[in-house]
Amino acid sequence: MDPLSEALSVLNTHSAVFAGLKAGGDWAIDFPPPDGVKFNAIIEGACWLRVEGVEQPIQLAAGDCFLLPGRRAFSLLGDLSCPAVPSDSVYCNAVNGVARCGTADAFFLIGGRFDFGEETSLLFAGLPAVAVIRAGSDQADVLNWALQRMAHELTHPSLGHSIVAQHLGHIMLVQVLRLYSFQEGNSAQSWLLAVSDPRLGAAIHAIHADPARAWTVQALANVAGMSRSTFALRFKQKSGVAPLDYALRWRMQLAARRLRANRHTTVSAVAQQLGYDSDSAFSHAFKRVMKCSPRDYRDSAASSAGVAGDRERPAKHRP
Repeated sequence: MDPLSEALSVLNTHSAVFAGLKAGGDWAIDFPPPDGVKFNAIIEGACWLRVEGVEQPIQLAAGDCFLLPGRRAFSLLGDLSCPAVPSDSVYCNAVNGVARCGTADAFFLIGGRFDFGEETSLLFAGLPAVAVIRAGSDQADVLNWALQRMAHELTHPSLGHSIVAQHLGHIMLVQVLRLYSFQEGNSAQSWLLAVSDPRLGAAIHAIHADPARAWTVQALANVAGMSRSTFALRFKQKSGVAPLDYALRWRMQLAARRLRANRHTTVSAVAQQLGYDSDSAFSHAFKRVMKCSPRDYRDSAASSAGVAGDRERPAKHRP
């Protein structure tokens, strides 16, 4: 399994919501900070996007997508001078997950939201406040296909449309991340930038393939085919963390998944699976990354699983 697939499989999706918006005439909508990673794609028409903390509004056209990896309020506007209404007042009247705003249907957008809890930092740390993926890329065919299928599922729902929408949403998220990593000029430190580098990607894949190994910088440099110093510098420059820090963070993500998956699994068993000889060493490493002890994390995950259904919102609400 490639590193991006592995990272997404480890992240715990608490909820995923998908919806559409049709608008036209004079319209503008204010959205609160999303609970999780948010992406939208323009199917028809054009609009303006304002994001909290971003100085200039962004103009979007059909085929463009944007990703909001952090919790920032944003607005979608047909006209920059138009006063905005709260999103809840629009989406409370959605039909089959599609809301309407304004006096026409010249604009159509579909959106999705993935709530990964507090574990998103591994994959999304370092991404800008808003990542825009423009239409016309040679690699956009899969995304365009998924967008059209999602639009069809929202506007013509039939048996099984909810599960189809969820799978299409995951395809869209992966493709948006792919396209963003391919874009020229993305120099901000991030995991995506590191894993897109063939040599650094090989080292990351090696860590994922054998997380229990006591990796050294030299061993990882050998995998990457680079000198130790060059590898360590490039890894830190692109990912924002040192190689062994990344190995530790990945190991703790795996530990968290195993503690969530089976509450009867002992901390000692998880520690041994990940190469730790003592529970205390494992607990210290886990607390350093996850900010709580393994036992507290498992207890918290077990209690939150009992109310997970309450966190899901029907498709008629805003994504």
